Amino acid sequence: MVHVAAEIFDIEALPRGGPDASWLDRRLQTNRLEYLDRGDVDDLKRKVARSLDWSGKILLLHEMFARIALDEVADLPDPRILELGSGHGGLSRALLDMHPTAHVTVTDAELTSVAAIAAGDLGRHPRAVVCETDATAIDAPDGFYDLAVFARSFHHLPPTLASRVFAEGTRAAHKLLIIDLRRPPSLLHILVLALKLPLTPVIPIMHDGFISSLRAYSPSALRELARHADPAITVELRGGAFRPQIVLASRLRSPSGKPERF
Repeated sequence: MVHVAAEIFDIEALPRGGPDASWLDRRLQTNRLEYLDRGDVDDLKRKVARSLDWSGKILLLHEMFARIALDEVADLPDPRILELGSGHGGLSRALLDMHPTAHVTVTDAELTSVAAIAAGDLGRHPRAVVCETDATAIDAPDGFYDLAVFARSFHHLPPTLASRVFAEGTRAAHKLLIIDLRRPPSLLHILVLALKLPLTPVIPIMHDGFISSLRAYSPSALRELARHADPAITVELRGGAFRPQIVLASRLRSPSGKPERF
């Protein structure tokens, strides 16, 4: 069968609040880069990365995200898991600690992050492979991984690249798990931004958090990104008001394990 991508409009113009976003929600977004996305602020970038790792440990986020991921491969004795955009490697470390036979490929698109991870304990771990990988062009055969995980980084991507992650993640892995920020309703969003704004000039992670909030995708946007990638991709959205946005994406596969295309 021939795969035909259904495009209603230019995906790059998709509002972060989705096709049905309100007038106000469409203004609560930005293309401005976070420190983590920039190449001219290495010191600030390192501070944000350290803060994210620290908060992940203190708030037990690494363990929480690892439990969410491991629930998806609970029926497999030796699951192969791919972490995309791993940054500091905290989630991969938790996955390996919490599952005695899981094999984890730890990746990031930034060479400096990959080098730092490879130089540490993950680089010496017998069940871990550390390598550079772009989440929009995964160097792996169809269905090679049981699960691909992309945590706390999906909002960094513009719509075109975000849609490619859905396509590649569900191709290279049987399931794609995205854990990211939840986009608040517009009035609550304004309040959250107002509380963060005074701290953005002095606390690097608050600066990035402010921008992250403006770049977070809504449920309808996530569904549209997946639909644009391939109408055969199914999306399940989870999480509550005070939990992160959890997206589980997959698609039909042929008996050989290759994704079905329509």
